[in-house]
Amino acid sequence: MQANPSRIWLAIACAVMMAWSSVGHAALFEDDEARRAILEMRQRIDALQQAAQRNSERSGDETSQVRRSLLDLQTQIESLRTDMATLRGENEQLRRELADVQRRQKDIAQGVDERLRKFEPVKVQVDGQEFNVEPAEKNDFEAALATFRAGKFADAASAFEAFVRQYPQSGYLPSARFWLGNAQYATRSYKDAIGNFKALLAASPSHARAPEAALSIANCQVELKDTKAARKTLEDLLRAYPQSEAAAAAKERLARLK
Repeated sequence: MQANPSRIWLAIACAVMMAWSSVGHAALFEDDEARRAILEMRQRIDALQQAAQRNSERSGDETSQVRRSLLDLQTQIESLRTDMATLRGENEQLRRELADVQRRQKDIAQGVDERLRKFEPVKVQVDGQEFNVEPAEKNDFEAALATFRAGKFADAASAFEAFVRQYPQSGYLPSARFWLGNAQYATRSYKDAIGNFKALLAASPSHARAPEAALSIANCQVELKDTKAARKTLEDLLRAYPQSEAAAAAKERLARLK
């Protein structure tokens, strides 16, 4: 157990007082005995002073050690704070990178889906017919038809000719031949137009555009001054499609050809 410095100094004070008391009574003793008593008192005082000094030194050492320990602890705390800040920064960076990766994965997945949809067949309805076509096939047909409707008949004829070559088994084929024939008629390519209208009738006689195709053949023949052939075509149209709107027009044409 360590001595309390205040108690040590109190003991020293008491010893001093006792020494003076002893000096006061020195006359009662022999000189030798008085000197011995004073020497013993001085030794006790010196011992107490040394003990107090040692205790003070130990207290100073302990205080210094505590201070060093506190400084070391503070340094460790600051180091931990720095490490935690670094970890938070790294975690935030990782979260951002993860979010970027997830976003890229989503974009890639959407891109794949879109590319797959570009090649996935779609169902269409044209001229009363329903069938499946490739997306590119649908786009090509619609682009050619838009060109025709814009009045660019030569370009439309080229587009439909390309379509017929590229998609010979297409469900669009009868309609494509019909519009190709009309584009050729508009550009006065009557013989080519007749060929495409006849190809439609031969391959798809029950197609919704078949009566119009027959009437268009007769119109081309009239333009070519082949009245006999035009009359026969109109008569065949009346027999094959008597209830069609084209049949009513055919009757009027026949009346004018007589």
